[in-house]
Amino acid sequence: MTTQFDVVVVGAGYAGLMAANRLARHPEVAVTVVNPRPVFVERTRLHQVAAGSGSATHELADLLHPRARLRVGTAERIGSNAVSLTDGTVLGCDAVVYAVGSGPATGAVPGLDRAFSVSDLESASALNAALAELPAHAPVVVVGGGFTGIESIAELASEHRGPTYTLVGDPGAGFPDGTREYVNRTLDRFGVDVRRGVHVARLTEGGVLLDDGTAIPAALVVWTGGFSVPDLARRSDLPVDESGRLRVGATLQSADGTTVVGVGDAVTVAGQDHIRMSCQAAMPLGAHGADTVWNILQGRRPEPLSMRFVAQCLSLGRGRGALQPTTREDVPNAFALRGRIAAPVKESILRATITAMRRQARGRDLRRSAAPSASLRLARSNR
Repeated sequence: MTTQFDVVVVGAGYAGLMAANRLARHPEVAVTVVNPRPVFVERTRLHQVAAGSGSATHELADLLHPRARLRVGTAERIGSNAVSLTDGTVLGCDAVVYAVGSGPATGAVPGLDRAFSVSDLESASALNAALAELPAHAPVVVVGGGFTGIESIAELASEHRGPTYTLVGDPGAGFPDGTREYVNRTLDRFGVDVRRGVHVARLTEGGVLLDDGTAIPAALVVWTGGFSVPDLARRSDLPVDESGRLRVGATLQSADGTTVVGVGDAVTVAGQDHIRMSCQAAMPLGAHGADTVWNILQGRRPEPLSMRFVAQCLSLGRGRGALQPTTREDVPNAFALRGRIAAPVKESILRATITAMRRQARGRDLRRSAAPSASLRLARSNR
């Protein structure tokens, strides 16, 4: 069948890959994927890259549908009918899938440029190199008690025994009491000094200054206190919220009605406040976004998004973890798997996610939920 439509997918993370592969199953659609690198980054493993305990990249050629064309580059501006790249190339198209993802927080506190991060491959790799240069017993401070902060400090403390570790934050604050207590007991077993009820006022040359006036010495600071999104949507005069995320309606079409469809971390969905940055959300968003694009191209009205969360999974080093089932709105239930039994389940979920992507790239389509059905249908939420 002759190609009738051109679609450009900007970004090849969890959401972008899902959207590209789902669209490429239609012979009428020519799909071009724009991504800064030729590899897919498994962000759910970046804390392992930082600690040197694992890798996080897969060749995009292995995960993209054969009919999807990869263009290694960076988008400078997007519109309904064209994507302009930083090298001057302009890609004409009938629709755009906006899947640029998220990155490290910027400008949150003075001196943040001194900190390392695990929010992208380059940052995690730089952190790993810096750890290798630390002298024995050097103090390391991780800021942030969310998923990324907990996983990062647990991985570092279990793999690099030399430094001393401090976590600034309240680890597991959103979990039920049993899971929260288990997380804190495990960090205590790793020798992590947890500072609760305080916030970072600034980063200094010698460490971290807290808002209560306490100074914590640090040879190295890891910032996990939130994420930011690229300013591509703002630069492109698309509707954005205060943080720069593309505003989309219930079908994931841009709020201004253009043929830009947003998926993943860099969008905010009207009426769906429970959707947070995670691969568990990104994959269903990518699948639904692809369906919305196809319906638009066919002149049909797209359907609204209906998405549910399943669980929250947490690494605590290589051998321990927590698997916390949730309601569809991502509220944790009382029951949870904790300890050594949770670690292999979480690992199987990560592997099942990549396996599902490979299957889809080979033409074995996934259902709309887009999350792997293996391992109790649980897709890991890391953010």
